[in-house]
Amino acid sequence: MTIDLRSDTVTRPTPAMLQAMMQASVGDDVFGEDPSINQLEAKAARLFGMEAALYCPTGTMSNQIAIKCHTQPGDEVICEKNAHVYIYEGGGIAFNSGSQVRAVEGDRGRIAAAQVSAVINPDDVHKARTSLVCLENTSNRGGGSCYDLEEVKKIRQVCADNHLKLHLDGARLFNALVASKQAPADYGRLFDSISVCLNKGLGCPIGSILMGPAAFIRQARRIRKVLGGGMRQAGFMAAAGIYALEHHVERLSEDHAHASLIGEALAKKSFVNRVLPVETNIILFEVDEPYCARTIAAQLKEAGILAIAISANQLRFVTHLDISPQMTDQVINIIGSL
Repeated sequence: MTIDLRSDTVTRPTPAMLQAMMQASVGDDVFGEDPSINQLEAKAARLFGMEAALYCPTGTMSNQIAIKCHTQPGDEVICEKNAHVYIYEGGGIAFNSGSQVRAVEGDRGRIAAAQVSAVINPDDVHKARTSLVCLENTSNRGGGSCYDLEEVKKIRQVCADNHLKLHLDGARLFNALVASKQAPADYGRLFDSISVCLNKGLGCPIGSILMGPAAFIRQARRIRKVLGGGMRQAGFMAAAGIYALEHHVERLSEDHAHASLIGEALAKKSFVNRVLPVETNIILFEVDEPYCARTIAAQLKEAGILAIAISANQLRFVTHLDISPQMTDQVINIIGSL
């Protein structure tokens, strides 16, 4: 049996989710007539206390639509140097929005209000116009690290004082909410827009929700069409999202517990230099020389565990819906034998 820890995007729908999908009512969403999509968008908006929402095929599209809505060509976007919007979205900020990035070195993917304030460009024709700040919670390259809500409030104030928009790449936001025992509305009142993936920890085949003010979502819907994201009878997939929001949120704590156990096992190994603090469902660890990440990943694969080497000396494990307690025990035993 192969245990796939490469990503929480590898999950498959549960039998109950598949049943919900098969029973979905559908229509043409480009005409605004898919009842399942309309229900999902309304449900997500209510959950976060935001005016409206838009169903998109992917988290990358949700983020890129938001950035396009919030900026003009020639603007500058502030984000952490390892932010997904910057390093994992194909240069989309430049390609789609004609904007450049001010990348800030944060703490495990998180930036502070003082750092944001320090890099806002002055009103000077020689400088790009700073217009947007993007945060990522949890941070993928930060090992699933979570923002402190009080720091987010400070960043929100910096943005308000400087007339900047604030977007949250919340691909794994529900992991952060479960880990911190916070409510979605705590975030909805702080951000101008939020994207949330359904196809990661929540276990859907595809899908992301973009939320914000009604006028913003109207503009976002137009941009989604331009990017080719206007789907037709996509209610079958939206039904999976509705099911996930109702049944798969609280269970994320199981993934966090599994990740913590695996992190503890890795910390005991002599070839492991450091395990980043495990806060949610991502385990990032560094290996010591003479070992390299690809060599360790190859050994793990031979033993039946799939992992990703994200740099020369770093590997990533991600726990998810399809990783059982028994699989977790097996992973720990294999790690112990390396």
